[in-house]
Amino acid sequence: MADTRYRDFVLHQKHVPRTALAQHVKALRVQRRVIGFTNGCFDILHPGHLELLYFAKSRCDLLFVALNSDAGIRRLKGGNRPVFPLEHRLLMVGGYGFVDFVLSFDEDTPLELIRLVQPDVLVKGSDWGGRIVGEDVVRARGGRVIAYPLVQGMSTTGIIARIHALG
Repeated sequence: MADTRYRDFVLHQKHVPRTALAQHVKALRVQRRVIGFTNGCFDILHPGHLELLYFAKSRCDLLFVALNSDAGIRRLKGGNRPVFPLEHRLLMVGGYGFVDFVLSFDEDTPLELIRLVQPDVLVKGSDWGGRIVGEDVVRARGGRVIAYPLVQGMSTTGIIARIHALG
């Protein structure tokens, strides 16, 4: 029989359902902790993801990471994505000890989650380009918005292309 302690820990301790998010954040605010937020597909985890997540955590006490739903990734990246379903991606990202909470969203952007979390720090990879979704929400409450530089040669799309090239 498989040991499910890891899965149970991530999905029941780190994964915060949207219905409980406002109350959860309210309890954290009482502790006066700096709350950070980042988001992405995190489909095939690679060193660029790890660096972004680690950097984001270095700027806050508690890090929320929001993952696009499977349907959201298909809209964003095309019908052959994601490679890993949401539950697997939640387990992989939530498996990092420095990621405190994992969320998911089905909308095209994480704006509604950012409004609910009201992070003090918002970090997004610089591949996003232009304005970062939610930056107005974060800045309105005196928070910081940081575009993190990409790690060259590290992208899930590029990894998939290299795999296909191998034949």
